[in-house]
Amino acid sequence: MTDRAKPSVTPAGDELAATRVKAGQPVVVPATQRDRGIGPFKRLVLRGATVIDGTGAPPIGPTDIVVEGNRITLLKKVTGNLATAANRPAPGDHEIDCRGKWVTPGFIDCHAHAGVAYHSANGWVPPVDYVYKLWLAHGVTTVREMGSMNGLGWMLDQKKRSEENSIVAPRLLAYAYFPAVNDMLKTIHTPDEGRAWLRKLKERGADGVKFFGAPPAIMEAALDECRKLGLRSGCHHAQMAVTRMNALTTARWGLTSAEHYYGLPEALFEDRVVQDFPLDYDYNDEYFRFSVSGQMFRQGAAPGSAKWNEVLESFLELGFTFVPTFTIYDANRDLMRARQADWHKEYTWKSMWDYFTPQRGGHGSYWYRWSTKNEVEWKENYRLWMAFINEYKNRGGRVCTGSDSGFIYQIFGFGYVRELELLQEAGFHPLEVIRSATSQGAALCGLQDELGTLEVGKYADLLVHDHNPLTDFKLLYGTGAMRLNEATNQVEWHRGLKYTIKDGVIYDTAELLADVRELVKASFAEDVPARYAQRQEAAQ
Repeated sequence: MTDRAKPSVTPAGDELAATRVKAGQPVVVPATQRDRGIGPFKRLVLRGATVIDGTGAPPIGPTDIVVEGNRITLLKKVTGNLATAANRPAPGDHEIDCRGKWVTPGFIDCHAHAGVAYHSANGWVPPVDYVYKLWLAHGVTTVREMGSMNGLGWMLDQKKRSEENSIVAPRLLAYAYFPAVNDMLKTIHTPDEGRAWLRKLKERGADGVKFFGAPPAIMEAALDECRKLGLRSGCHHAQMAVTRMNALTTARWGLTSAEHYYGLPEALFEDRVVQDFPLDYDYNDEYFRFSVSGQMFRQGAAPGSAKWNEVLESFLELGFTFVPTFTIYDANRDLMRARQADWHKEYTWKSMWDYFTPQRGGHGSYWYRWSTKNEVEWKENYRLWMAFINEYKNRGGRVCTGSDSGFIYQIFGFGYVRELELLQEAGFHPLEVIRSATSQGAALCGLQDELGTLEVGKYADLLVHDHNPLTDFKLLYGTGAMRLNEATNQVEWHRGLKYTIKDGVIYDTAELLADVRELVKASFAEDVPARYAQRQEAAQ
């Protein structure tokens, strides 16, 4: 026997982050303090609001809303004879005059990342405060963090701080990366290893699992174990694994949701199993990876065909959920538009902008050969993809709103609002869009009894809008929507979201956006605040 120390074992869910840190890629600087927001109050009253409740029901108002601590305790109609002072709720410790304003539930981002450490290849990675404030400034009060790429331990710490309201952040749900694919990190090689890993993950407090695929036997066993443990799951059916199991295969094995679109076209294939890849294809070449992906839906069954309907009905019978994240591939349809978006100048971090710029080795930075042909193919891909998703919704299937921002010219918060626009483009009525962003997302996360709709007893996650968001989702952008003032003949930017209330804490969105602008300005000046530099070192 020797006194040699036993090798340290990386906790389940931390493997990918630990590997990348060893390779010199730092994790994102965590949040440690709350510098914005007031409340929660013993009694908060929102007076005279027009309510859009998240169920799909039309607006109704005026309504008084009472919040005690972090829960909704009363919604009271205050029109007609009921509008008298005697019939209205008693005064609160704090009140918001919502006459002429609209109130919705807080939005749920069902596919998001708390920062992207990849950006360190191009400079100082933004602290997660930047991400959280952009989310809250765009109404996102709950986030399904898909992958916990900074490590599950990091993510669970941030989740706890958010629950305590000791940081400025949405609610956080921690889904950990399942390490079973060679192109990312593979430490699980057998079904039993997968089951054991998931049990450890559950013990640590994870909410769910993010898959990119796995050998079929491992994947089937893992999904069975997730069901037994009560862990929810989402899968990006990566091209390196999808030929052995498409989205319908994994749905039948118990997968909770399919992320993006991968795996769906393959379920629609009639005359092939493998996509028609160019013979010089290389998955490590990001141009090939994304340009060829735009050709997939046209290789599958046509809308309305027997196969199309068979696949739709199969997913419906399983009660499956799609999180399409249309927004994250939007640049593929019109690169110039994505690069010139109104918000980049003041809200896109320097290392993010540099990372988006064409470069070899950067995930999603594949614009060095992008062409008109690529954009035309992607427009057709969207037409077919959107047709399937809209029809699935029309037949009663669940479709949730997710952004996956941090890549491909999409930034946090702004990318989420763009997803709302794209759901409307797909055929969703604006009320169906809000439903997808609220109650449907809550159901996917298993939180439908706690949030997602405006009802007594639920968490006080509320958004106060100066303008009706149903009329134009562009009003939700931090930059607002461009309007012409007829009286002055001047262009104005109308921004709709006034307050984001998360867990009874009221955030002024203008303050959050101002904080982000200052951080972004510092990133271009390479003026790294000392507190972030110190926290970066502490996070290693």
